[in-house]
Amino acid sequence: MSYSTKQQQAVLQCLAERGGECLTAAALTAQLRQSGSPVGLATVYRQLEKLEQAGLVHKVHTEEGAFYQYCPLQDREHRDCFLLRCERCGRMVHLDCGHLRGLCDHLESEHRFRIDPRRTVLTGVCSVCAEQEERHEAT
Repeated sequence: MSYSTKQQQAVLQCLAERGGECLTAAALTAQLRQSGSPVGLATVYRQLEKLEQAGLVHKVHTEEGAFYQYCPLQDREHRDCFLLRCERCGRMVHLDCGHLRGLCDHLESEHRFRIDPRRTVLTGVCSVCAEQEERHEAT
């Protein structure tokens, strides 16, 4: 990203400080205002769109609406990370896996369907929740 504004840097920093947490644009706006960055909701949406296009932020569509999350894999050469979302706790995990790239290549060449990894969310149960379920079932 060649040019960034103070507002854009503030939005990115706010998301980065929250690591794996997903935030709505409204929640992000409230966080920014609390931390002393008076910024409007429309501005936050514009900056999030630019950050998403630059590959610095993921936009995650859910039944509850759109959420945004900082992408920790942005500095890597291979920027086709997928998101894994736990349907129990809501945790989002970024994954850069060559095996999934192979699946995407297969889908494109054999089925003429191109996957956008940055917009693909795979849902299931994370290891923490699976372990808790196993312990609960064992008792």
